[in-house]
Amino acid sequence: MYKNLAAAFAAALLSLTAAAQTSQATAPMKVGFIHVAPLTEAGWVRQHEEGRKAVQAALGHRVETRSVENVPEGPDAERVLRDLARQGHKLIFTPSFGYMEPTLKVAREFPDVKFESITGYKAADNVATANARYYEGRYLAGVAAGRVSRTHVAGYVAGFPIPEVLQGINAFTLGMRSVDPQAQVKVVWLNAWFDPPREREAALSLFNQDVDVIAFHTASTAVMTAAQERGKLAVAYHSDMRFAAPDAQLLAVTHHWGDYYTRRTREALDGRWRSGNVWGGVREGMVKVEHFGPKTPQAVRDEVLARQRDIAQGRLKPFSGPIVDNEGRAVTPAGAAMTDEQILSMNFLVSGVQGKLPK
Repeated sequence: MYKNLAAAFAAALLSLTAAAQTSQATAPMKVGFIHVAPLTEAGWVRQHEEGRKAVQAALGHRVETRSVENVPEGPDAERVLRDLARQGHKLIFTPSFGYMEPTLKVAREFPDVKFESITGYKAADNVATANARYYEGRYLAGVAAGRVSRTHVAGYVAGFPIPEVLQGINAFTLGMRSVDPQAQVKVVWLNAWFDPPREREAALSLFNQDVDVIAFHTASTAVMTAAQERGKLAVAYHSDMRFAAPDAQLLAVTHHWGDYYTRRTREALDGRWRSGNVWGGVREGMVKVEHFGPKTPQAVRDEVLARQRDIAQGRLKPFSGPIVDNEGRAVTPAGAAMTDEQILSMNFLVSGVQGKLPK
């Protein structure tokens, strides 16, 4: 009898062990995302949240995704990243430039966790970097702005004076001046990514300075609604914002992260994830100009879409010479184009942009 009980106990133990192993093998991989601003109907956070949803939809029960919104850059980001790692998240996406250093610091503490530093440029064995060539869409938006502006003056509400933002301002200005050599761009710096009251105030200030079309590099729809109220035109950023400015939207420069996030998550699941660097743009479908508004002439739409095809096929490079900065110094000669390294370290404003870089 004791032998039978022992055999039964051993069989039960084996069964439980096998069940536990099966459960462990089929448990979904936890994938985390942290966002620098609140989740709203449109904007930077919305587009990355759509990327998270694309991962969940594509990979189903194989993953369990979670996002944490409105996480300030700095110590708060470190705390949230540690919490996600301790909770078993094996892949964490950190889409904000200011998350780069916190990501690297926490990654050293959790070498078995993989991190994706979105817009960062410092990598490690378990930290990959990725970004999009947002400036390609900015150039195209500048073409449209140059065609429709009657005052030859555009406005730009900017976040921080980092290379990514400078790329956008400069590409927008170059696009505008490619069709209107007289065009000028006035910039207001906020030193914030998400501050709707100040975004709105900056837009209204620019509208009072002959600006009749405006762009922005912040995370809310405040500039769009200000343009709607004033009867001006605005370039939506990150997302389609016609719901906020149905008459004011000239077009939208949109960003798409679902394909990249899904591919990298699948690689992590399959054991094929490796650190690396990706910088995709129009060609890769990560940046698009679309969602033209009702006041955008058909001829302008056709021209912008034709130039978008030229960028996708490598026939048009927004930062092709001659390029001169707004202090008269030659940056890139005719017949040459800025290299990726030069674009990534951009620290000047092109001719046509009024003002100087903040110190």
